[in-house]
Amino acid sequence: MSRDDAGDGSAERRRRPRVLCAGHVNWDVTLIVDRLPAPDGEVKIERRHQAGGGSAANVAAVLAGLGADAALFGSVGDDEPGVLAGRELSAAGVRTHLVETDGETAVKYLVVDADGEVMVLSGEGANEAFTPEDLPREALAADTDLLHLTNQPPAVAAALAERGREAGATVSFAPGRQFAERDFSATLALADVVFCNRREAAALIDEDEDGNTAYGALREDATLVVTHGAAGSEVHDRATGRTVTHDGFDADAVDTTGAGDAFAAGFLAARLDGADVDRSLAVANACGAFAAGEVGARVELTWDRIETTLDGT
Repeated sequence: MSRDDAGDGSAERRRRPRVLCAGHVNWDVTLIVDRLPAPDGEVKIERRHQAGGGSAANVAAVLAGLGADAALFGSVGDDEPGVLAGRELSAAGVRTHLVETDGETAVKYLVVDADGEVMVLSGEGANEAFTPEDLPREALAADTDLLHLTNQPPAVAAALAERGREAGATVSFAPGRQFAERDFSATLALADVVFCNRREAAALIDEDEDGNTAYGALREDATLVVTHGAAGSEVHDRATGRTVTHDGFDADAVDTTGAGDAFAAGFLAARLDGADVDRSLAVANACGAFAAGEVGARVELTWDRIETTLDGT
């Protein structure tokens, strides 16, 4: 069974970049505390926040806010969190292709301390109940500009990446926290753009004593984007041999939960808008900083807000 929704952007007539994101859809419960508890300790919950989450869903929501015709493919349970997650995505202008199962929608508890650092208590729920066959053929077709994949079963990610390349779409991939636990080599070999943090990059990049760099399963023309948290980010553009760095923007970190997703969405939105790698990286860092400054995994972004930050540098 599936629950498809056209979102609120279907009335738009002008051509917008068409994007499909595939991966996790969560319902997040964020608990704000002054510090993380020690073993057998106790801390006071200062604030509680509930909202939609999941990397694929977060990226889709930001892309929609930045003008893309964004759709999401994933799975939820037949329950209230699933309904709430779908409703939020629709309100954000995201078209959804959600496989609905008898299980429970994934609910994640995020404990955030005073520095914005996050501890995640996770139950996967119905997160990975979707298969490539569940995605309607027309949802990933010749008019799709970008397919963005996040953490999901490796075989599913690879099959969707194959379909994306066959459709002529740019394929981007953000494997996430389970990068080291799952064999994503087939998907990495198909991706045009790969996002990872410095820990994940260390497992992917190998540099010998002569300074020669090997990029594992990455395509020879792939773009590798590496985040360094508050220290900024860098892009390894294998097609040109360039490495571009950006120091990031100052941010009063409140909750870093969705910062990486906002970063990826910003980079992709800028590239879809025709920006070069340098500008795209600056846009990405601005989006990540905005997300870190707000509670919850989602942040509402506009190009005007981003431009104001970029103009101030």
